[in-house]
Amino acid sequence: MLKESLRQALLDQARTGTPTTYKELADRLGLEPPQTIHRVGEALETLMEDDVAAGRPMLAALCVSKMRPGIPARGFFLAAQVLGVFSGDPTGPEARAFHAIELQRVLAFYGR
Repeated sequence: MLKESLRQALLDQARTGTPTTYKELADRLGLEPPQTIHRVGEALETLMEDDVAAGRPMLAALCVSKMRPGIPARGFFLAAQVLGVFSGDPTGPEARAFHAIELQRVLAFYGR
């Protein structure tokens, strides 16, 4: 199942101490077009739900956009709003600050 494969890929990524991109994840998972990035995004949102419900840092913070260097796509922040863990402008400075904190939490929790 995509969700479990994605979770394992992100756990492996956390051990590197660096984020990855949606495209790199899609390639690593062997996803074929069409809509590879969209499918990764949907699976990431499901992982976010699981992580928040379990009180864990969101592994999805490891996935960043090429279009918005260094931070996830807008959907990450919208999903975080729905989950009640982020309240702010998904395109504003508070989004960048929220992501930086969440990424550090992920690396501290899952990293080497």
